[in-house]
Amino acid sequence: MKKTILSLAFAVASFIGFAQKPSPMLLNPTNHALVLIDHESQMGFATKSIEMTDLRNNTAIVAGASKIFKVPTVVTTVAEKSFSGPVFPEVSEFYPAATSNYIDRTTMNTWEDVNAHKAIVDKGKKKIVLAGLWTSVCIVGPALSAISEGYDVYVITDASGDVSKEAHEQAVTRMVQAGAHPITAIQYLLELQRDWARSETYVPVTNLVKKYGGAYGIGIQYAHEMLKH
Repeated sequence: MKKTILSLAFAVASFIGFAQKPSPMLLNPTNHALVLIDHESQMGFATKSIEMTDLRNNTAIVAGASKIFKVPTVVTTVAEKSFSGPVFPEVSEFYPAATSNYIDRTTMNTWEDVNAHKAIVDKGKKKIVLAGLWTSVCIVGPALSAISEGYDVYVITDASGDVSKEAHEQAVTRMVQAGAHPITAIQYLLELQRDWARSETYVPVTNLVKKYGGAYGIGIQYAHEMLKH
């Protein structure tokens, strides 16, 4: 009888331990690298799959989240000085050009650029999160290339955009069929926070959402000021 009770206790303890263990497919601040690709003026002019205000806000949430949680991050540009222009202010706010060493390329596929490829793989992470312009070119290229080299790839679809809704959607479909995981900007932020009891990041996260999170941010502002929550 005693042996049976001990066995049941062990089984319950094992179940509780298993239930509390998060999926390895979830992102956390230390298991991935973020690559922000070509969030630049010229690339933004022709982006039609998402409203520019939404794209900029979502990009800010992603960049801000990576900064808050100290995620290893690479920022790349393409022909920055000769054609594509400066990165979005929502990127440089968190990763100023003077201190962030943007990697400028001529290749459409970031993975094919020697310096960019080295910067990404030197982060030593097997999970890579991508966002940028345009989805069907500058995101598909590194996504498929990284997957072929054994990396686990996530694409932040609403911090990326393309010349048409169809171009964006077909690009996402192609990447998903190859094994990439589509996520959104808010999903990325909250997946890193994971627990509101993590007080060291609670205020920065909620401040970020209040500034860039649209209706969700207004709701947080209301809760803080009116409900003292």
